[in-house]
Amino acid sequence: MQIRYLHTMVRVKDLEKSQAFFELLGLKKTRHYDSEQGRFTLIFMAPEGHEDCPVELTYNWDGDDGLPSDSRHFGHLAYEVENIYDMCQHLMDNGVTINRPPRDGRMAFVRSPDNISIELLQMGSALEPKEPWTSMENIGHW
Repeated sequence: MQIRYLHTMVRVKDLEKSQAFFELLGLKKTRHYDSEQGRFTLIFMAPEGHEDCPVELTYNWDGDDGLPSDSRHFGHLAYEVENIYDMCQHLMDNGVTINRPPRDGRMAFVRSPDNISIELLQMGSALEPKEPWTSMENIGHW
């Protein structure tokens, strides 16, 4: 029996803000689907060269009342980045809170506008620990 990974789906409350957040991470829109009958939009986003491993942003036009507000029922999305310090600085410069700073030069966590936990991992070996990251405290939950 064969199995193949397709995508990770996350529900979003503000499609524009969520798409912009994932673009800050370096993902690009690979597909877009609107369903008039189902009253939803699907946006698939993936890093360049990894279009076969997308995140699916699901936006329900009439809202998501009754869904868990924390969006933690699935854990987190993880992305490997070329330079964790540069990525975290880029995110901070664009108003994203670094919930778990990369004090170890290896791992950080941020949250999307919909409270989705995103793990960032340094490609290859950990970078040498350096300021201001080594002195930064955790903020909120990650």
